[in-house]
Amino acid sequence: MRNETGRRSAGKPNREGGPSRKPEWSKGGRPSAQRPAHSATAEDVRAGDGIVVTVKRIGINGEGVGYYKRKAVFIEGALPGEVVKAKVAKVEPGYLQADLVEIEKKSPDRQVPPCAVYDSCGGCQLQHMTYEAQLRAKEELVRESFQRYAGIDRLPLRPILGMDDPWAYRNKAQLQAGRGESGLVAGLYSLGTRQLVDISGCAVHDPRLNEAVEKTKRILEELDIPVYEEKKRQGIVKTIAVRVSRRTGKLQLTLVTAGDRFPDSRRFVQAARRELPQVGSISHNIHKGGSPLVFGEKTIHLWGEDKLEETLGELRFSLSPRAFFQLNPQQTVKLYGAVQEAAALSGSELVVDAYCGTGTIGLWLAAGAREVRGIELLPEAVLDARDNARTSGIDNARFYEGRAEELLPEWVRQGVRPDVVVVDPPRTGCGRELLDAVLAARPTRLVYVSCNPATLAKDAKVLLAGGYRLEWAQPVDMFPQTSHVECLILMVRNEM
Repeated sequence: MRNETGRRSAGKPNREGGPSRKPEWSKGGRPSAQRPAHSATAEDVRAGDGIVVTVKRIGINGEGVGYYKRKAVFIEGALPGEVVKAKVAKVEPGYLQADLVEIEKKSPDRQVPPCAVYDSCGGCQLQHMTYEAQLRAKEELVRESFQRYAGIDRLPLRPILGMDDPWAYRNKAQLQAGRGESGLVAGLYSLGTRQLVDISGCAVHDPRLNEAVEKTKRILEELDIPVYEEKKRQGIVKTIAVRVSRRTGKLQLTLVTAGDRFPDSRRFVQAARRELPQVGSISHNIHKGGSPLVFGEKTIHLWGEDKLEETLGELRFSLSPRAFFQLNPQQTVKLYGAVQEAAALSGSELVVDAYCGTGTIGLWLAAGAREVRGIELLPEAVLDARDNARTSGIDNARFYEGRAEELLPEWVRQGVRPDVVVVDPPRTGCGRELLDAVLAARPTRLVYVSCNPATLAKDAKVLLAGGYRLEWAQPVDMFPQTSHVECLILMVRNEM
């Protein structure tokens, strides 16, 4: 999953914001009573105006999307098929943002969010929607992206791979620590505020994480270890980070502090071992300054095992506190299974994983390939990938530090051409330089894994123009209850 940010509200009408005057409700085809009919166009809409909108679909951030006088309107908390009254909050040249005020026609897919802090937390965006409807909406997001950005009206889309139980799936929690009215709080900030919302009982976290966070909070209170207050630049603990191994059930507990000092660390370790018998590793990470990153560069091991042992399918991993690992292993296995199908390896292929990270996809494919070469820009991730290969006993995978758009052409100049290229880029997509390098390398198959349907479709358009055809697309629901949708596509080079 990607960076978790808060938001103002979702799933219920928002009656705040905008001018205090009472809005006059205007439908898309009818002007507001405050305006003469001849001037009623989308360009005349102002913040505070009341409009009536029929919601057509879900947007990339989970908001309802409709149209007012042919102008897109984004309404947080609205669902497809609903007719809603909304107050315009923001007017932009290409779209409107509006706050949901009243639902005139309710969707049968609307449900009461089970989470008590859903409206204020922001970690999830779709709890007010049934899970079946969430899956349909995510499929539609992929279709709409390819239609808009790649000009593909009939996308060969496979049914989305969802979860039987779309709750309690996350194996890691990284919660900001702070002070609230009732004491120590661990959670996320609401969007646009410094209001920390406690989510230590989060419904999408593995329950063992919630228990560990609650007991850690209690220990910090009992030992009088202060949390860090950014305004005062005082205190110690910034973040409570806990990861659980689905293989062993052990916990990896890390406290991120604002400075080098961690007073009472010995007493904290003793208390944590007593209150959390399943804890196998306790560390202290130092993060000075105001960087938005969770972890700092230096980690001090306080007690237990240096790393947490975990598996993914047949692969074995040893995870340090800062090491990346998929947050939803159950769905990751489904995703990587689809990658394996798309690669269609026979044992003789050279596979290049152009954004290999810690090597999970490349290692997943290694058993069916002659050789795997992974490329990654971050030195730490390359070291983790090499460690993961050793831990899993894989000797035909090599991992290289550098930029794929530079290393791939260099290998081609040396006469080394990949049979299969796999890319799993950040949300911004591959970038034209890497796409050109892939087109020059001319692999038979390209497997593109993406967390952003829009950039996936844009990059696919370039590849289609470069001599590849799109065989199929497979969406996977990696993060139920959120608006995120993962999708992979298989592209095959046309015979010349």
